[in-house]
Amino acid sequence: MTITVILCTFNRCRSLEKALKSLAVMQVDGSISWYVLVVDNNSTDATRSVVDKFSREYPGRFLYQFEAQQGKSFALNAGVRAAASEVIAFVDDDVEVDRNWLENLVRPLEAAEYSGVGGRILPEIAFTPPRWMDTTGRYALAPLAIFDLGIEPHDLQEAPFGTNMAFRKAMFDKYGGFRTDLGPRPGSEIRNEDAEFGTRLLNAGQRLWYQPSAVVYHAIPQGRLSKRYFLTWWFDKARADIRQSEPPTDGRVCFLGIPLFLVRRLGVWIIRWIVAGDSRKRFSCRLKVWSISGAITECVKQYRES
Repeated sequence: MTITVILCTFNRCRSLEKALKSLAVMQVDGSISWYVLVVDNNSTDATRSVVDKFSREYPGRFLYQFEAQQGKSFALNAGVRAAASEVIAFVDDDVEVDRNWLENLVRPLEAAEYSGVGGRILPEIAFTPPRWMDTTGRYALAPLAIFDLGIEPHDLQEAPFGTNMAFRKAMFDKYGGFRTDLGPRPGSEIRNEDAEFGTRLLNAGQRLWYQPSAVVYHAIPQGRLSKRYFLTWWFDKARADIRQSEPPTDGRVCFLGIPLFLVRRLGVWIIRWIVAGDSRKRFSCRLKVWSISGAITECVKQYRES
């Protein structure tokens, strides 16, 4: 099996160095041929010199590619086009991978029925959630790019997260690349480029596998441990969901293209926010309000552009 590990980066040379170091010391079976393609999306820091250092220390293992068009999806698609392998794996510049990450991630693709696989994304070891954060919900830590569906492998019914996933290259040839209207870029933090691609495959009848033994540890910057970050993330996530799948409608669309049920839902969660007694519960309700507001905002935007 031949594998290209695509890592897109922008002005994160310090965390990039940690990520590359963890990739360099992985234990991978000799039957697997692999290399890491670092796609530099217009960095102005020491990114190039960091990659060059690893390229010298590990000849043929780390390659550098520059992508001038700003935006993560453009960088991802450039890497996909350049990849010369049967399988493409993806990892980000702010994670450290387990020593057996790559081998565990791609082994399920030895079975012909699977087109892609997603692994487990855990917070860095020293992570302690702030007191206001409710960690009990399934997607409570999604703004921190945490993807943890338990320790049992199984078929995926949802798309994996982009910092720990792999697909057969043929899937990109057949279904296209990452949508460039999604994914962070200058002036927009709307994401979902990874989830949209995985969902596209699932909707087409392709089978994806969850491999919990393929683990990466995601860094948690202090800037993300704020209420403001969580509110903004859920607002933008809801906008991305609408953009990904078109505005939902129950046949009773109200003013400016906003489905009536979204207006009702917003009212319900505002009331729950007001009456909630527990501070964590209040903030969870507030997140719902921000999320629904994001969906409404995108509905209005698409209505005006239509």
